[in-house]
Amino acid sequence: MTDFLVIGSGIAGLYYALSVAAHGKVTIITKRDRGDSNTKYAQGGIAAVMAGNDSFESHVQDTLISGDGLCHETIVRSIIQEGPERVRQLIDWGVRFSKGETNSFDLGREGGHTHRRILHAGDATGNAIETALLTELENHPNITILDHHVAVDLITERHTHSTTDSPTCYGAYVLNTRSNEVLTIPAKVTLLATGGAGKVYLYTTNPDIASGDGMAMAWRAGAQVSNLEFVQFHPTCLYNPLSQDEHGKTFLISEAVRGEGGILRLKSGEAFMHNYDSRGDLATRDITARAIDQELKKSGEACVYLDITHKPRDFLQKRFPTIYNTCAQFGIDITTQPIPVVPAAHYFCGGVVTDQTGATSVCNLFAAGEVACTGLHGANRLASNSLLEAVVMAHRAAQNSITYLNNKIPSLPDWNSGPATTADEQVVIAHNWDEIRRLMWNYVGIVRTNKRLQRAATRIQALRDEVREFYWQTCVTSDLIELRNLATVAKLVIDCAIARKESRGLHYTLDHPHKSNEQVKDTVIAGRASKPSRQ
Repeated sequence: MTDFLVIGSGIAGLYYALSVAAHGKVTIITKRDRGDSNTKYAQGGIAAVMAGNDSFESHVQDTLISGDGLCHETIVRSIIQEGPERVRQLIDWGVRFSKGETNSFDLGREGGHTHRRILHAGDATGNAIETALLTELENHPNITILDHHVAVDLITERHTHSTTDSPTCYGAYVLNTRSNEVLTIPAKVTLLATGGAGKVYLYTTNPDIASGDGMAMAWRAGAQVSNLEFVQFHPTCLYNPLSQDEHGKTFLISEAVRGEGGILRLKSGEAFMHNYDSRGDLATRDITARAIDQELKKSGEACVYLDITHKPRDFLQKRFPTIYNTCAQFGIDITTQPIPVVPAAHYFCGGVVTDQTGATSVCNLFAAGEVACTGLHGANRLASNSLLEAVVMAHRAAQNSITYLNNKIPSLPDWNSGPATTADEQVVIAHNWDEIRRLMWNYVGIVRTNKRLQRAATRIQALRDEVREFYWQTCVTSDLIELRNLATVAKLVIDCAIARKESRGLHYTLDHPHKSNEQVKDTVIAGRASKPSRQ
């Protein structure tokens, strides 16, 4: 048994673990190596008001404008005001943000921001944060990290056959992928810090682990999910067939490149963003991604180009060393050549509904980071607000979780595979995985229609039936767990998209191209509370 079970080892999970470790035993489970998370790949940085010429009000207004009418203003204000304090805690834990010649922070600017407020560590901020937090907790006596452990499902009152007034979480069933043993891990408090679900799309900036596990598990446990129609496609990812790995992950070109003066151009060299927004190349991501999508459909070209060649070589090599070196590996010298770019699935603005302390609608269950929907992002996340939200909400969840230490855990049944057998045809998993991702990319992408969404809904139901049958007949594996979760998240995204009869933020449909005053509300789907996983 553990006091605090943390599912995920990105910034939210590690920050939470360090915040509660003085109060009880912490167990962190992570699907691959402990450093392999979405956080690790974050290039841009963390947005916080740290400069004298900036203000909380300016950051609030930038966030509200980006969120296109759906941000919860109370949450926006409280998270932004708490940001500097959480940044100082990161620094105390060893994070070293880049500084300028005067030893003050070298604050960057990104799309949608009216001031320079992005703290960064070169263009590898996420890796710097992940490394520092892992180092800080490495020798903590109360923290255990279980690498190569995949959560199968949350353990709830349904597994114990007890009657409670509301859904209640008592820990999780977890697969040790090295031994293929399913462990029962009881916990007084469980935090979902599993990140997003970029792998539900064919092309994504996310690592291969981003399969929506937390969203799917929480929904199956009875938690509410919200606003999953708002999937952010990062507008500038390196276009080069060789730059995509075998899983469709593509290399991200940070928004900070546009913040430092990068210009989006057509193949002809023409700059085009001022045709779509008065902010030009500093428009928010929803507008920029749709603009690129429209230009590519008009021209039939495979990509557009991000031009930063007017900046000095020394500046680019210092400010963007990762981007400079990666592009060079593909034969692109960003100091003399524009970078070919296309949009790719990047970030989920919706997720598991939480209150302002990170608590979900399932007792004893918290969520922080991309897996959660707090109300900060609304219909479109402002660049670099994600790491800000993760640390603030992880801290709040930790403070709330400490009050749960007197919880009693009932006797929990061990995992029982029953009549399930070892799969002899892995091609079934691979085929369904590929079909789901192509379906979502083609029908539930940057631009949508009623017909596309209905086709997607019909097909995803058939795929979920196939996956469900395969799941109950087969011993669980990491690939099967992820496939099951991807199919669930795909269904929830489609259902949310069908429910929103307007275009707002990241959700754009040709059948309802304008905003509707009647749609200024969150799209909420209640948890299914389905029958328990095998026990």
